[in-house]
Amino acid sequence: MNCTVVQCDLLDQDVDVIVNAWNRNIIPWWLLLPQGVSGAIKKRGGTGPFKEIAKHGPMPLGSAVLTSAAKLPFKGIIHVAGINMLWRASERSIRSSVRNATKVAEENGFQSIAFPLIGAGSGSFDQEKAKEIMIGELQKLESSLEIVVVEFRSR
Repeated sequence: MNCTVVQCDLLDQDVDVIVNAWNRNIIPWWLLLPQGVSGAIKKRGGTGPFKEIAKHGPMPLGSAVLTSAAKLPFKGIIHVAGINMLWRASERSIRSSVRNATKVAEENGFQSIAFPLIGAGSGSFDQEKAKEIMIGELQKLESSLEIVVVEFRSR
């Protein structure tokens, strides 16, 4: 596994696909005010990916769904259900999100992926602990993906 931790904007990464830490996809996206990475995707890429994710219906905690990247320069966006219905992340939701996003990226032939710190924004999970869990989970995976973990959220 080739994993790098960087401190910059997720949307500025030179990768095939990025991960968006999303919710369980039960509340319609247009009723939400996307923040963090989701807000930056909506602002810079448009609403297309959110309209696509809505078509998938409710997502199990930790699951991952691929959408287009709309106006963003990526081949796609992998949305992970990183927070529960109370808008909280857990070690389990973070680990499952990392595993499932990586699996979706590999199944779709992507070579590189960039993750935000899952659960560390709206999910209210400690950033350092989230990073530690994510790196630990990524190290367990046998993957040929080039992986970037971005410490700071998109603007």
